[in-house]
Amino acid sequence: MSETLPDGHAVLRTVAMPSDVNGAGDIFGGWVLSQMDIAGGIIAIERAGGRVATVAVEAMKFIRPVKINDILCIYGDVERVGTTSIAVRLDAWVVRGYKGVSEKVTEGVFTFVALDEDGNKRPVDHS
Repeated sequence: MSETLPDGHAVLRTVAMPSDVNGAGDIFGGWVLSQMDIAGGIIAIERAGGRVATVAVEAMKFIRPVKINDILCIYGDVERVGTTSIAVRLDAWVVRGYKGVSEKVTEGVFTFVALDEDGNKRPVDHS
């Protein structure tokens, strides 16, 4: 079942491995969430021009399970920029099997705060 193309630009690709399964044999949701957090951090670091930290995960929705050997692909874009924060919209898709069938599996909005060298909040440049 192929769907429309994902929104955003490709940020991260990785393979779901047997060590990442939950008790039901599907890939653990926390593993998917951590991959999305990594991808969102990459986008936020680029936008903030420096160090960031995750402060919130909003509207996380697990749509379909991820299976062993699926190629997890994370797409994202900056959704909004605040005084010190950056919200990043992320969509996780998988390429299943050798036929290249793509399905959207997870979506969410991750919010990051820009930090200075001492770990304190700092303003994000709006230019």
